[in-house]
Amino acid sequence: MENSKKMTWYTLAFMAFSTVWGFGNVLNGFVYFNGIQVIFSWVMMFALYFVPYALMVGELGSAFKNSGGGVSSWIHETISPKFAYYAGWTYWACHVTYIASKGSGGLKALSWMVFQNGTTYDTFPTIAVQLATLAVLLFFSWVASRGLNPLKKLATIAGTSMFVMSILYILMMFAAPVINPNAEYVTMEFTKEALIPKFNVGYFTSLSILVFAVGGCEKISPYVNKVKDPSKGFPKGMIALAVMVMVCAILGTIAMGKMFDPTIINESKESFNSYVSNGSYWAFQKLGEYYGVGNALLIIYAACNAIGQFSTLVLSIDAPLRMLLDNEDARQFVPTKLLKKNDKGAYINGIWMVVALSGSIILIQSFVPGAAAVLTQLNKLNSVTMPLRYLWVFAAYIALRKAAGKFHPEYRFVKNQGIALTAGVWCFFVTAACCLLGMYVEGDMASTALNVITPFVLTALGLILPEIKKREKTNA
Repeated sequence: MENSKKMTWYTLAFMAFSTVWGFGNVLNGFVYFNGIQVIFSWVMMFALYFVPYALMVGELGSAFKNSGGGVSSWIHETISPKFAYYAGWTYWACHVTYIASKGSGGLKALSWMVFQNGTTYDTFPTIAVQLATLAVLLFFSWVASRGLNPLKKLATIAGTSMFVMSILYILMMFAAPVINPNAEYVTMEFTKEALIPKFNVGYFTSLSILVFAVGGCEKISPYVNKVKDPSKGFPKGMIALAVMVMVCAILGTIAMGKMFDPTIINESKESFNSYVSNGSYWAFQKLGEYYGVGNALLIIYAACNAIGQFSTLVLSIDAPLRMLLDNEDARQFVPTKLLKKNDKGAYINGIWMVVALSGSIILIQSFVPGAAAVLTQLNKLNSVTMPLRYLWVFAAYIALRKAAGKFHPEYRFVKNQGIALTAGVWCFFVTAACCLLGMYVEGDMASTALNVITPFVLTALGLILPEIKKREKTNA
């Protein structure tokens, strides 16, 4: 009877798919990797990184099925409470740059809804745009401080609708040449020369974009033991997830290849920045033109994106902070002032810390020439900082396998200890290497400096806080 209540492997696969994948991943891959050449990189990334990563997450989730803290709980059980604090801190710190990007992304979406073009927003003075972004951050920080999360349901609805529109884009774009054969489409060549990328500096420094795109499947770890026959059902679900994501990445790339010419994207830095910040909107605008519905699809997409960006902003201010500060094991390393709650139960000083750090990034970008360049810079910064949290997943997995006999997961990625440890070390190395290489932006030392300084400052702050706590205890 109990088994009948458990989910099937394909239910898990669809749940994970909607969590991991999004339309922006297709666009970023296409723009950063010279059009359909990204197909080669997607296949390699899925086979050599994403599949083992997802299966390792399954083993960790199975081993610690009663732990609700995710990665922090895994590190606490396998390494130590202090390292669990560092894991929780990393998860929170990664969201500092993410929060800065959500305000900019939301304003961009609103601009497309109102003006229905990408040029108006990009011609606004950068300092005016950044001050507006700071105002957005302050407003939604106030919303979070009131203990109000009215956008949680909207976030779910917007996320689901964006997922549906991503699938619809692929289906409608493949049908477009049949429905409207006289429209303008880009001709693609599927030759070896056209598909194999050039392995230059730009290629390797952009790999963090793909790592960022496929990461985050640790969010589904609590469901490992809720699957029927986890030892068989979970790997089936994860392999199905990998296949679905790979198919969507490849078909989405081909669909985009019918719309956009990579030579135009790469003809100048300004053109590249415009495609990074506007490409997804142009895609739905063109799709509407092919189907003779004007800007209807564009407006729907922009509305969903605006709701999604702002609701995610509130959740990113509130949820990671609570995950860090609600954790009893982490609290012993956090200064007392940061643990202060207001009458609404919100960590008010923690929210002020978010405002100070994310606000600093927003204000620093006031000196970036052009609003489109700001979004490109944030896109790259997120691809460098957000995957740093995945390092703790692989560290926990290596520690789990080294403590053989102490833990008894119901599901194992592989039985062979050597292969398991090699996979863990490999994924750790790939993540670290891609993040480090991604810090360098060719011909843009300002962006490179931001990509290096931001993780350094956030890491230093995470190391300083336990020392402040220690002094508090000494002086008490």
